[in-house]
Amino acid sequence: MFPKHPPTLAAARFVGRTMLASFMTVFLAANGVAQSQQSVPDVTALSMEDLMNIQVTSVSKRTQKVADAAAAIFVITQEDLRRSGATSIPEALRLVPGLEVARIDENKWAIGSRGFNGRFDNKLLVLIDGRSVYTPLFSGVYWNVQDVMLEDIDRIEVIRGPGATLWGANAVNGVINIITKKAKATQSGVVTAGGGNEERGSVAGRYGDKIGNDTSYRIYGKYFDWAPSQYATGGTANDGWEAQRGGFRADYTPAGSNSFTLQGDIYHSGYNETLTVPSFAAPFSSTFPNSGAYSGGNILGRWNHSSEGSSMSLQMYYDNTTLSDNSLFVDHQNLFDVDFQDGFHVGDSQQMVWGLGYRSIIDRNDPSFSVSLQPNQLTLNQFSAFLQDEISLVHSLRLTVGSKFEHNAFTGFEFEPNVRLLWTMTPNQSIWTAVSRAVRTPALTEEGLRLTNSVVPPGIPQNPTPFPALITVYGSHNFQSEDLLAYELGYRVQVTNTLSTDIATFYNSYSNLRTAEPGAPFLEGNPVPTDIVVPFVASNKMGGGTYGAELIADWKVTQKWRLVGSYSYLQMDIVKNSNSLDPTADLPNGSNPRHQWYVRSSLDLPKHFDLDNTLRFVDHLPALNIPSYYSLDAHVGWRPVPRVQFSITGQDLLNHQHLEFIPDFINTAPTIVNRAIYGSVTVNFK
Repeated sequence: MFPKHPPTLAAARFVGRTMLASFMTVFLAANGVAQSQQSVPDVTALSMEDLMNIQVTSVSKRTQKVADAAAAIFVITQEDLRRSGATSIPEALRLVPGLEVARIDENKWAIGSRGFNGRFDNKLLVLIDGRSVYTPLFSGVYWNVQDVMLEDIDRIEVIRGPGATLWGANAVNGVINIITKKAKATQSGVVTAGGGNEERGSVAGRYGDKIGNDTSYRIYGKYFDWAPSQYATGGTANDGWEAQRGGFRADYTPAGSNSFTLQGDIYHSGYNETLTVPSFAAPFSSTFPNSGAYSGGNILGRWNHSSEGSSMSLQMYYDNTTLSDNSLFVDHQNLFDVDFQDGFHVGDSQQMVWGLGYRSIIDRNDPSFSVSLQPNQLTLNQFSAFLQDEISLVHSLRLTVGSKFEHNAFTGFEFEPNVRLLWTMTPNQSIWTAVSRAVRTPALTEEGLRLTNSVVPPGIPQNPTPFPALITVYGSHNFQSEDLLAYELGYRVQVTNTLSTDIATFYNSYSNLRTAEPGAPFLEGNPVPTDIVVPFVASNKMGGGTYGAELIADWKVTQKWRLVGSYSYLQMDIVKNSNSLDPTADLPNGSNPRHQWYVRSSLDLPKHFDLDNTLRFVDHLPALNIPSYYSLDAHVGWRPVPRVQFSITGQDLLNHQHLEFIPDFINTAPTIVNRAIYGSVTVNFK
């Protein structure tokens, strides 16, 4: 079990001893490493053609080139991860153009695509090796739970825009697909360790080998410890964080057309926060240090069958997650998912793919005064099917049509069609356009939530009654799915052998967005009233449009120097319907940056050094009263021998500190992002 307070001296000594042992291992390994070992692929060595030919699977659920994808897709490669110096998936996602990535405190993040960002963002679907990691509790992602050993990631594919036709509900504004390497590609030992002023210590190890000629496997484990940050008003915060995780993957690939994968993870994470909750007693709220934990595990099995012109797969996984917030909420979630997919050719001009899915969710929670769900235990069943057809109309024109069909326990039947058209004008340039419908189905909280937001004291002008008034948010069985109709247009061109650009534009029309409508107050308590409840009930009385553009330019200046630049623009015009009585401001319009850009430089230096610098700008968030900021990150790597790498990363070098986001719904204290330095060493054994 993890401690409820920041790590003890014993834990710090453990991390220190582990790092010391790892550094000794470096020098022992360096003495025995042959210079003939193969080197790691370098992003500066990739040509523009190589970058456009990177294989992706997220757009059409089959392997295709980035240049052939009729969607706004961006790929973070393993080499991008290494050279960025990122130590977590959220930090790595800062590399994605147009994605809104903001840190709330040391263990909480707000990550969104094309608007509606927040800690409980519910319009972005995230997958790890085909396993959906969104929680049905609020239809979002616990970002402090999602983790893998970064050295084992093959790539991260990010679709900006709807992907519901293939991936289903909640793939509204984007899809993030984290894909790890096959076990065959990790047939070695890796040890990495590091530390700094924010991430005080981390250690991870992986070992891979073979059983016979047909089975490859790997096992891994990792641990990290984050120091507390600071409050915006000054002083040390209570937001430290530590976690440990382990897992495995085994791939069985006998001769023939079948292959099998079995993989799983187990984890435990302890975190701290400063929480404000309402209370009956004066001053009717209390702010205090709080602690919590996430724990759980998953196991996934997948069968793949491929033959000439066709492919088939069957995937099943079980996922268990327990959230234990000591003063707020405890939730136990068990999820079982089955997914079947079949792809085949129809003649020479059509590529069909179809599939079926089933998901069972069992959720049980323990309430508190502030938060409760009714019923506190329930089972949900979801059924789905999809069909998509890619048709080559002429040699340079390809049409994609399809739809997802789903049935859920809350809103019944939903369908999510899309039409995409790709015109390859020349081998080096293409135009694509798409029209898509996506839905965001209700979460458990929107059906059965009771959240006491605040308590108004009795006998004051705002509450002249003799009872304290509980301002309370309720879910509703009448809550409907949120709807999106999206229009997209994109253009890709490889201008020269050293320069390529990618432009994506969009207009999104939303309806049935969530509001909180006031209800009739009522007395509570039996037989003697104790308080008066002022309810606000979940409803669907908001809508509007968003539009914007995302530009990416990739320039290979020399054989050893690569520049990547990105600019994104977002305009949100979301308003409540005329019949809405929701008294809150239209926060979505001012909670997302209108302008974002970054410039990233990757340079290979003599003596096996490499240098990467990223300058970012994020516009102000007027609804949250957060100013704009610039951020400069720098990473220096050195490979004295091919198997050993030393690196040092500096983050936010232009700022001593800045605030990035304010919590929503759950009132935890935000903390500032400090200037950070992190050093690490990685040793590969082969």
